[in-house]
Amino acid sequence: MKFNLRRAEDPEINLISLIDVLLVLVIFFMLSSTFIDEGRVHVQLPEAGAQSHDNQSAEPLVVTVTQQGAYRVNERELVNSSRETLRAAVAAVAGTARDGRVVLRADGRATHQSVVTAMDVLGKMGFARLDIATVQQPPAP
Repeated sequence: MKFNLRRAEDPEINLISLIDVLLVLVIFFMLSSTFIDEGRVHVQLPEAGAQSHDNQSAEPLVVTVTQQGAYRVNERELVNSSRETLRAAVAAVAGTARDGRVVLRADGRATHQSVVTAMDVLGKMGFARLDIATVQQPPAP
């Protein structure tokens, strides 16, 4: 009796097709990840290097936020730091005119919340032209 004994062949994995598929997947993920901007926050920062060229004869309304969070309207200090007091003081100075400029001067150490509150009150009152005062930095040597 003769048995036909075959030599057992070692199983092979074709790596060329696997490398091709992985390369296509890598290229696909690289290209698709560059087009996704959902997680990015686009912020346009203001520039403080140039002076305003908007010369008007009317004086702008100046709202100042101090370091302690107190408000001043045209350098007149308010009784307290509430929204209603700020709204009443701005309405008394501006009257019904809402198309004039408003300059917001905030101390660099003032809380962010007090500045945002002033901006919110002015925006809800209908002021559309809000300038934020900055100090011009000296040119670098």
